[in-house]
Amino acid sequence: MSRARSYVTTLLTDTGADKTQRRRAQAAQRSRRDHDRQLRRQAAARRREAARADVAASTAVPASGERRARALRTWLPLRLPAHRASSARLGGAYPFLTGAAPGARGVPIGVDAYSGTTAAFDPWQAYGRGELTNPNVLLAGVIGQGKSALAKSLAVRSLPFGRRAYVPADVKGEWAPVAQAVGGVVLRIGLGSSTRLNPLDPGPRPKNVAVGEWTQAVTTRRRQLLAAVAETTLGRGLYPAERTALDVALEHACATSEQVCLPAVVDALTTPPVESAKRERTTVRELAAAGSDVHHGLRRLVRGDLAGLFDAPSTTTLDTSAPMVVLDLSQLASAGMATDLVGLVMTCAAAWLESAIADPMGGQRWVIYDEAWRLLHILPLVRRMQAQWKLSRAYGIANLMVIHRLSDLDAAGAGESEARAIAEGLLSDCSTRIVYRQETDQLGRVAAKLGLARPERELLPYLARGSGLWKIGRSSHVVHHQLHRCATHADPDAERMHQPCAPRPCERFVYSTDDAMTGMYQ
Repeated sequence: MSRARSYVTTLLTDTGADKTQRRRAQAAQRSRRDHDRQLRRQAAARRREAARADVAASTAVPASGERRARALRTWLPLRLPAHRASSARLGGAYPFLTGAAPGARGVPIGVDAYSGTTAAFDPWQAYGRGELTNPNVLLAGVIGQGKSALAKSLAVRSLPFGRRAYVPADVKGEWAPVAQAVGGVVLRIGLGSSTRLNPLDPGPRPKNVAVGEWTQAVTTRRRQLLAAVAETTLGRGLYPAERTALDVALEHACATSEQVCLPAVVDALTTPPVESAKRERTTVRELAAAGSDVHHGLRRLVRGDLAGLFDAPSTTTLDTSAPMVVLDLSQLASAGMATDLVGLVMTCAAAWLESAIADPMGGQRWVIYDEAWRLLHILPLVRRMQAQWKLSRAYGIANLMVIHRLSDLDAAGAGESEARAIAEGLLSDCSTRIVYRQETDQLGRVAAKLGLARPERELLPYLARGSGLWKIGRSSHVVHHQLHRCATHADPDAERMHQPCAPRPCERFVYSTDDAMTGMYQ
C-alpha cells in the first residue's frame, strides 16, 4: 500500500508599511523626472530666446525663414505647372544657369562669352583656392590671333597687384617698348652691342640663404651652365674626363680671379694647375688633352663668332626690383644668325637671369617665354625650363609658354629623344591651358593632348581673334580678351605685309591699366 504525501502552501503578503515605502519611492522618482524635464524645457526656451535676439539684432534672414505672419512660410509644398520653352528663352529667363566667369578676383582679362561678366585670372590666387595644382600657363594659337597681346596684358595688368615679369628671350623685340613704358629694364644683346653679360655672375644672394650654402649653389649653377654650353657647341654629351677637366678649370678660375669670367675658364682648360692634376690622379698633359674639345667649344664665346657678348664682366647689374626685365635678342635673330648660335646665346642669357628667377624671396613673378617654339629644340635650355616648371611653386613664379600649335612640342626632337620628352612634360605641368583658334588638321592632336570634350573641340576652328578656350584646372570657359580703348595704333605686322588696316589696339604697345583694373573694356 503506497504512502500518501501531503503538501502545505503559504500565501505571502506585504505588510502595510512596505507598500507605503514603495509608493513614496515611486513618487520621488516621478518628481525627479518632472524636475529634469522642466529644466530641459527652460534651457530650450532660453536658447530660442537667444536665437530670436540674434536674428532681431542682425539683418540676415535664417535659412528656414522668419517665424511670423506673412513670412512666406507654409507647410504645403510649392507646386507650379510645368513650362516648356527653347534653350534661348530659358537662358534669358534663368541666367543663373550659366557658368560663372573665371576668377572672381584677379587680373581682368576681358568678358566671359556665356555670362557676359568680366573675366579675371590670377594663377597664384587660383592655386590658393585649390583650383590649380601649379601656376604654369600654356598659350597656343595660330598666327595673328592675339596671343602676344594676351601675354602682354597678363604681364602689364599684374603690375598693380605687386607682380613682376621676366622675359628671358625676346627674339622679336616686341617686349622692349612694353618694359620701357612701365619703367622696366631692357637689355639688348647683339653683335656690336655695348651690353656685356657674364653668365657666371653669382647674382644677388637671397636673404634667407647662408653664405656657405649660397657659395655651393653658385658653384653648382656655374658647372651646369658650362656643361650645357659645351654640350651645345659640341653637339653631344660630355665624357667623364671632359667633365673633370671642366670642373678643374672652373675651380682654378674661381681661386685665381675675384670675378669669374669665361676667358679664365677657357685658359685653365689648356693649362690646368699641377696640384689639381695630382689630386685627380692624372698628369697635366692628360688633363689638358681631356679638355681640348671643351676648350674649342667654349672658345666660340671668347674668341669666336660670339665674342663680345659673354666674355667680360657684366656692364649692368640685374635690378630685381624693376617691374619688368626683358632680354632683347632681336638683333641676333634679324642678323640671320644660325639657330644653334641663337640657342647658345639664349642659354647664357637665361643663366644670367636664373639667380633672380630662382629666388624664393623675390615675390610673385611671371616668367614669359614668347615664341617658345624657337627654344624647345635646345636641350640645355629646355632642361632649365623643366627645372623652373617643376619648382615654380617653391620659387613663387608662374611660367607662361606661348606656342602656335601643340605640334611645336613634337618638333623638339625625335620620338624617343630627351628634348621631346621634356617638352611633353612642360605641357603636363601646365594646369592652365589657353587655346586660341586652331586649324582643323590640328583638332585631333589638341583634343587628345588636352582632353577636350567634343563641343570644345568643335569650337576651336571658329574662335574669333582675341577669343580663346580657357581650361583652368577642371573648368572650361570661353573668354573674349579686350584691349584698352585708348591704345590705338596701326598693326605693324600688317604694315610690313603692305596691307591697309584701321587703327586698333596694338599688340606691341603697352596698355594703360587704369580702366583695365575697373573692368571697363571697350
